[in-house]
Amino acid sequence: MNAKGANFQLRFLSPGLLKTWLYFAIWRIAVLLPFSGLLGLGKLVGLFLYKLPTNRKHIAKTNIELCFPELDKTQQAKLLRENFVNMGIAIMELGIAWWWSKKRFSKLLKFEGLEHLQQAEGKGIILLSIHYTTIEVGAAAISTVCDRDGMYRAHGNPIYDYIQIKGRLHKSSGNSRLYERRDVRGTMKALKAGRTVWYAPDQDYGIKQGVFAPFFGVNAATVYATARLAEKTGATVVPFTHVRLPGNQGYKITVHPALEDFPTGDDIIDATRVNNLVESFVRLQPEQYLWAHRRFKTRPAGESDFYTKS
Repeated sequence: MNAKGANFQLRFLSPGLLKTWLYFAIWRIAVLLPFSGLLGLGKLVGLFLYKLPTNRKHIAKTNIELCFPELDKTQQAKLLRENFVNMGIAIMELGIAWWWSKKRFSKLLKFEGLEHLQQAEGKGIILLSIHYTTIEVGAAAISTVCDRDGMYRAHGNPIYDYIQIKGRLHKSSGNSRLYERRDVRGTMKALKAGRTVWYAPDQDYGIKQGVFAPFFGVNAATVYATARLAEKTGATVVPFTHVRLPGNQGYKITVHPALEDFPTGDDIIDATRVNNLVESFVRLQPEQYLWAHRRFKTRPAGESDFYTKS
């Protein structure tokens, strides 16, 4: 899907969707605040969400306990609270990534390792990311320095989906495209054509197109698409990270060296390597990772659901 795919439709003006437009209008106005103000507002939103006994809070708490058993209960609770603060800030960052001008946005960005992208030019590049809470900022940031395509999951609300597509293409050169997560054929075609495709393999999509591989020492259903796409298209896998810096300093975008001797042809070995890489990135800023996702929802036969409330 390219920018032309984000077409406005008259059905978006139906009375049942006016409330959604109102929410986005309020959100859009809030994004006019200076960066420090947005961070402060996001923190308040996060602390409010933290106080609520939601299922997402239970999921995040469970994930932190599974992945950081070396932390005591007080440390785990502190990490959970910080994570919700970061999720609140992420709501504001969506607006920054989608609606700030490229000139204003670029002032927040500090890049390292761009030479690794340049070295990989000449064939397709799988730009491997992870689900930090800064994920939208990271995708928008890398679009300011390279022409990259992206993958996304269609939203159930048509207004949100429309604005999401427009926002994610906002800072691109105009040649970028978005592919729905299930559009494997479109993604492969892009990689074979030498394009750079953003991809995040760190969520649980079941075991039909994946294998169980360790993640923080726990078996996790892991998609093998990273290796399969690289194998079938000859693309290079180049990881990159995007973390929020302390205070009002902005964001650090780091492009890491391309993976060597990848893939091996063994799905479990390759999935384990990807998970190890993801884990090392999570440990850079664990409070900025999206712990509210049920990363361990698919279990091997005989294992119980981690997320069942006792």
